[in-house]
Amino acid sequence: MLTLVIISNSSYETQKVGFQLAKKLKAGDVVALFGPMGAGKTTFVRGVADGLGLGDCVHSPTFALVHEYEGPVSLFHFDMYRVESFDDLESTAYYDYLKREGIIIIEWSENIENALPPNYIKVEISPQNNNLEQRQIVVREVKKT
Repeated sequence: MLTLVIISNSSYETQKVGFQLAKKLKAGDVVALFGPMGAGKTTFVRGVADGLGLGDCVHSPTFALVHEYEGPVSLFHFDMYRVESFDDLESTAYYDYLKREGIIIIEWSENIENALPPNYIKVEISPQNNNLEQRQIVVREVKKT
């Protein structure tokens, strides 16, 4: 299992890491983002969308719970911040999206960790050293047995 650890020193660099990851993604992939408020998760998703050829279209889905971005490969962007129960998760149509052709990227995956599929890409974004811009980004494949 490959693990990448990247230090980002700006929002631009965080977005660039997302852009680079997008080049490796294919329909059916699930990317689970973990990190505190303000870590740069939505910025990372902007980079993924750009890398998929969707342009600068990403907005935080906090109140909508999911945004769909159509393109050569569709991107389904979830925000699970307010998901606190199985019923909440069901209301997002999350399980239906897992059956669709596209890439799913989930902010606040820690809130639904038990509902993640057996195989996914885990991205942990952590602010570093009280620096408002510096983040450590850890990317690794998770394969549950």
